[in-house]
Amino acid sequence: MFDTNIISLPAGHNFFLMVFIVDTCTDPYRNLAAEEYLLRSFDEPVFRLWRNSPCVIIGKNQNALAEIDIDYVKTQGIKVVRRLSGGGAVFHDLGNVNFTFIETRREGEDTSDMFRRYTAPILEALRSLGVEAALSGRNDLTIDGRKFSGNAICVEKNRVLMHGTLLFSASMTNLAGALKNRGIKYSDKAVKSNISRVTNISSHLGREMTCEEFMDFLAGHIGKDYPRYSYTDADQTAIDTLMREKYATDGWNFASSPRYTFSSSAKLPCGVVEITFDVAGGLIHRLSITGDFFFTRPIEEFCEKLKGCPHDKEKIAGRICEIGPGDYFGNVSCQELAGMFF
Repeated sequence: MFDTNIISLPAGHNFFLMVFIVDTCTDPYRNLAAEEYLLRSFDEPVFRLWRNSPCVIIGKNQNALAEIDIDYVKTQGIKVVRRLSGGGAVFHDLGNVNFTFIETRREGEDTSDMFRRYTAPILEALRSLGVEAALSGRNDLTIDGRKFSGNAICVEKNRVLMHGTLLFSASMTNLAGALKNRGIKYSDKAVKSNISRVTNISSHLGREMTCEEFMDFLAGHIGKDYPRYSYTDADQTAIDTLMREKYATDGWNFASSPRYTFSSSAKLPCGVVEITFDVAGGLIHRLSITGDFFFTRPIEEFCEKLKGCPHDKEKIAGRICEIGPGDYFGNVSCQELAGMFF
């Protein structure tokens, strides 16, 4: 596509000449599909800027239901999408700008070196706006100790993808509501997210700027020396196919969660009910229900009928209604009982 001549970024960081993409699509399913497509299909280095409509992006090895408030995201129409890279869950909306670097892995460079090198142009761009930001720990960017950017890496064969968030004017209400601190109900080996104090970049600027203007600024500051690339029809078709077959599916976003165990207890009209079950491949296994409630049919029969049901509130409520909870739990509604599974 393009020659790979050496050029110099601000602050003296040298990269091969990169393909520069500014995505106007804000569909998170498609944008995450584009990330995988660019990683696996392009030989050239890539610099990409993009935004998503409200969504939670979870790390590849995370338990989706343990990281999000499922009722909140459904009520607010917030999509949940699993990415290729590791790390924790992050919230995106149109007040957030995302950036991506993709290139061939450099010999001897570990992930800490990668985070430091790829975030350097971002930090310099912010300093040119008068914002003193810094790399904190291994992969977070902070202003006055408050996080505004989480970054993650995927290494595949000899290619590296590093992408990060830049909270500019994101909704802190939706961020707090969509992400949750993991409670004791979930026990697994998944990667846990650390929800720390966060801030918007716009709160630290000395002048008014919209998120669109901020994205244009980054494009001009970091991408000015790179050839702008527009997706071909073949690119669009491949990305759309990947989105449809993978990134827009519950199988990838929820069923790909690592195996986990869930437990909860509640005092219902029938008495105290305690529930414990395993989830593997998004499906309920090894369900056990105990408690001091009264019943007229064996509770083991109820458990057996619920095994294999997806760990999804609507599907569980539907299955419970099909079974009929009255003989097992007395005067308990399907929704009330289904709520104990989350």
